[in-house]
Amino acid sequence: MPAPTDSSTTSHAVEAVDIVRTFQIGTRDIEVLKGVSLQVNQGEKLFLVGPSGAGKTSLLYTLAGLERPNSGQVMIEGTSLYDLGKGRQANLRNRKLGYVFQSFCLLPELTALENVMLPSMISGKQARQRAEELLDRVNLGHRRGHLPTEMSGGEQQRVAIARAMINDPAILFADEPTGNLDSKTGKAVMEILTSMIEEQQRTLVVVTHDADLAETGDRKVVLTDGRIV
Repeated sequence: MPAPTDSSTTSHAVEAVDIVRTFQIGTRDIEVLKGVSLQVNQGEKLFLVGPSGAGKTSLLYTLAGLERPNSGQVMIEGTSLYDLGKGRQANLRNRKLGYVFQSFCLLPELTALENVMLPSMISGKQARQRAEELLDRVNLGHRRGHLPTEMSGGEQQRVAIARAMINDPAILFADEPTGNLDSKTGKAVMEILTSMIEEQQRTLVVVTHDADLAETGDRKVVLTDGRIV
């Protein structure tokens, strides 16, 4: 297995080496990822596609530091993610990584502004102005005081995008970001997301079932039965 490289010299935002991920169902072990290796370049927009059950979300979550693999290695800008202690790993995720989920994952008791600010509050930063700017950027400045239940699905996902960008992450991971939206709203949301990524020259990794959406990236990776094909 290659040794971790210095982040100052690597051109890879994310690198996975021989990732194996197994789940236990009853007495059976189900191997979801079967030795997956993948490199994502700095500034690349990469889309993961494949049939349901292929392991796309498991791979995304493993790359993003949300699910530890049974074996293999994930490097974020040259740092071996799962070799870090829990505290350092959480710090790296908060500083360098952003997340957008299909189900939005907004806290229902917080306003749009408070939801956007939340990751920066965890990291100890004061970022109200930054949060307000991001809500303006996703065309929701007028909704900053609204609760999630007072917003449409498209508006909630735009809040989630603003939240994902609050700490200026180097890499953004998105799991079916248009999955709960109609096609018109989904297209508008993705246009906002990709334009923000391109403006700041960040890296984007997306899981999607939408074949048309996958064609808008720099590269498409197909996963079938836990392997890249």
